[in-house]
Amino acid sequence: MSANLATVSYIGATILFILSLGGLSHPETSRRGNLYGMIGMAIAVLATVFGPRVTASGYPWIIVALLIGGSVGLYAARVVKMTEMPELVAMMHSFVGLAACLVGYASYIDPSVQFVGAEKTIHEVEIYVGILIGAVTFSGSLIAFGKLSGKIGGKPLLLPGRHWLNLAALLIVIWFGHAFINAETPAQGLPSLIIMTVIALLFGIHMVMAIGGADMPVVVSMLNSYSGWAASATGFMLSNDLLIVTGSLVGSSGAILSYIMCRAMNRNFISVIAGGFGSGGAPTKGGAAEQPEGEVTPVSAQETAELLREAKNIVIVPGYGMAVAQAQHTVNEIVQYLRSKGANVRFAIHPVAGRMPGHMNVLLAEAKVPYDIVLEMDEINEDFPDTDVVMVIGANDIVNPAAQEDPNSPIAGMPVLEVWKAGTSIVMKRSMASGYAGVDNPLFYKENNRMLFGDAKKMLDEVLAALKA
Repeated sequence: MSANLATVSYIGATILFILSLGGLSHPETSRRGNLYGMIGMAIAVLATVFGPRVTASGYPWIIVALLIGGSVGLYAARVVKMTEMPELVAMMHSFVGLAACLVGYASYIDPSVQFVGAEKTIHEVEIYVGILIGAVTFSGSLIAFGKLSGKIGGKPLLLPGRHWLNLAALLIVIWFGHAFINAETPAQGLPSLIIMTVIALLFGIHMVMAIGGADMPVVVSMLNSYSGWAASATGFMLSNDLLIVTGSLVGSSGAILSYIMCRAMNRNFISVIAGGFGSGGAPTKGGAAEQPEGEVTPVSAQETAELLREAKNIVIVPGYGMAVAQAQHTVNEIVQYLRSKGANVRFAIHPVAGRMPGHMNVLLAEAKVPYDIVLEMDEINEDFPDTDVVMVIGANDIVNPAAQEDPNSPIAGMPVLEVWKAGTSIVMKRSMASGYAGVDNPLFYKENNRMLFGDAKKMLDEVLAALKA
């Protein structure tokens, strides 16, 4: 393949990636967006493999790599459950970071790459920055994987003087960067590069460990942005225009999404990095957070079915508990039955529900819930006073009235779904344990609230059976 044909292929792939991002912005066009992305990636891989920069001697290695990578991807696609998608996304981000690090080291020690003067300095800056971003993305994503999978606790680890530690690490990285760029040979520059990599890996661990549970969707989005910038930096190292453009698209879109999610939580990006919700310490300016008071009113599946049968306006708020229980299909059956009886049933989706951006939308789309009844928080919050019954399925922090009623709560000021304003709210939970952010929820003790305890799938099956009885 000629260089011109490869360039044209890269342009075509870039256009398809842009169309893919546009398609993924709405559930109705997401399948088409995925298709565009797959076609674009296939074109990009083929244009690279058969391009002028790959010799025939490299084909066996490329084929082996494609077979191994493709097999792993196919296996993951077949066995990973929808509830495990956040962990999978975090792991994929770590692979991008690791790839950026490996490519950076390979590019630096490659004897065939020879630059002098300003070109040498620019190339080494690209390598240094690329490995720095890649190492932070790699270690941070691994910690995010641990938190999302439950192998690491959701509460943040806040070290004493952590901001000074981060500042010291930044200054050391800058100092070794100066030494790296001024090194005359790779042998002289390699120690500085290795020390910087170790510091970046430790920083990635420290950064994500200091972020609280309720901020994890923002972290996933943020790491997505980092992986894009790492890919873009790799493109500069390899002088690959497609990697530069694609990485920039992913990096910028991830940064925009992180900003949107932070705004939805009434938080700023710096406060998320500094340490998130659920710290268990540091109350806000008024003093200690209030402890919920009152009595919990349990309800049975049969009583829940009776409340739903009599209701005209119903809102369902899905959360991570629904995902864990794999209950989305039963939820859809209940919705279809209630709608067939004339009830107005809708879903309310909080921007940070679940463990990654759009988590609940993906689960509901998988269950074939109609898109037109799935509404965002801003679209439905004003309707709760006119709602007869709200069913909260495994959500906690996103329906916590303490965000509005307790100025000393760790989540004070965070926009939430105002389910307590409905005639009756039914919260489905396994127990009275606090949510992922580690914050108690006064909703459970309100007079118009009922608690349906148990596994979401099992209890919803009983509710459906009672409805049809």
